[in-house]
Amino acid sequence: MARQASDSGKDTAPFERVGRREHGYNVRQVDQFLAHAREHFNAHAGDNGRITSRDVREMTFEPARGGYDPRAVDSALDRLEDVFAQRERDALIDAQGEEVWLAEIGRASAVLRGRLHRAPGERFRRPSKRNAPSYNIDDVDALCSELIGYLENDQPLSVDVVRRAVFREAKGEAGYEEAQVDAFLDRVVELMAAID
Repeated sequence: MARQASDSGKDTAPFERVGRREHGYNVRQVDQFLAHAREHFNAHAGDNGRITSRDVREMTFEPARGGYDPRAVDSALDRLEDVFAQRERDALIDAQGEEVWLAEIGRASAVLRGRLHRAPGERFRRPSKRNAPSYNIDDVDALCSELIGYLENDQPLSVDVVRRAVFREAKGEAGYEEAQVDAFLDRVVELMAAID
């Protein structure tokens, strides 16, 4: 169970911490990244040390005993990614016009749809190592069906559904290669964050 970030009665930390014997996110790393992101957000876009929505999405933190609650940090990073994606979209539209932005969205969507329209069971590679962990094909294909509905039929789908997707584990060729599925879903999140 999570406890307050401070035992002194003064909660100055931005997130609750996990128990002292549990592993959470490294507090120093989270604080440093968020401070850097805040500085970038308040600075001009051309400043050095620029952070993008992709940087936020791909950020990882080392585990640490008594660290920040990962769920709370992940939720905050999701919101931060959305803010940066919207800002990047607005900057592109201001600089080059809405038609250029729409063309970029169209290209990204076409690439993603190309993979989504592959036959179920054939959308992603199978691991080359016999017992390598892989993702359950039916679980991944089910999410792919939802994504087709979202991209082509205006069916509602929250970006958080994609961010939080969990697939049952498979072994080797009985499943999809994890790294390829993860990379694809990162691109989906990037697109959804830009258009929502």
